[in-house]
Amino acid sequence: MSEGIKYTVYPLPSALMLEHQLTEQTVNALNKYLNKLKKDDNKKSHADHLVGQINQGEQLFMDYKTEELKPFVGLVETLAVNYIQQFVKMVGANVRPKHINIDDLWSVHSYEGDFNPIHDHGTSSLMGISFTTWTMVPPQIAELGKNADLYNSSGAVNGYLNFVYGLNQILDPERLRPSQSRIVRPEVGKLLMFPSWLQHSVYPFFGEGERRTVAGNINCWDVPEEEMEEIDDGV
Repeated sequence: MSEGIKYTVYPLPSALMLEHQLTEQTVNALNKYLNKLKKDDNKKSHADHLVGQINQGEQLFMDYKTEELKPFVGLVETLAVNYIQQFVKMVGANVRPKHINIDDLWSVHSYEGDFNPIHDHGTSSLMGISFTTWTMVPPQIAELGKNADLYNSSGAVNGYLNFVYGLNQILDPERLRPSQSRIVRPEVGKLLMFPSWLQHSVYPFFGEGERRTVAGNINCWDVPEEEMEEIDDGV
């Protein structure tokens, strides 16, 4: 009956998320840096800047200016530029050109029972982009089924990351209302980039092993008017 009827369907997005797979070389370089950092007597805790309830592990400041981290920092800053470009393309927004730079960078070394309550991130600039990636994931998290439900105390989302950008209700599918959250299983090398206002939480896991996360925030500053004039003049 619908043959010959023309129509267009388009989403009304709430948020955009970028996903990138780090190379094994990059993951190994991050772990090498973090293994050394954990043993450093002069390491700095970043817990006073973070809401994570990391009682078994620790949350450490990472000096993003150090030579060892420059390739990773360069990668995430490049991804941030691409994120903004995709946002402009997909949403049709008019966004001023931006200068991109890291605001802060840290690691989270979580063990049994550690978790993060729901929160967002702040940046020094009005527009902010955040990212997270995993360099170690315990097997009891990695092996959880992607489609397992939560009934019967299944533990189906133990150690998972949950993004929330609206109110979810059990009858949403029957009301043609898309989900307002996304639950992500940690995977080694998977990097997610998202707007800093996007609220998220991390569920606790149980058993042995370290859930190692590298996360950070990126500032997006307006290009000054004088630089804009130079661009317009072809300088």
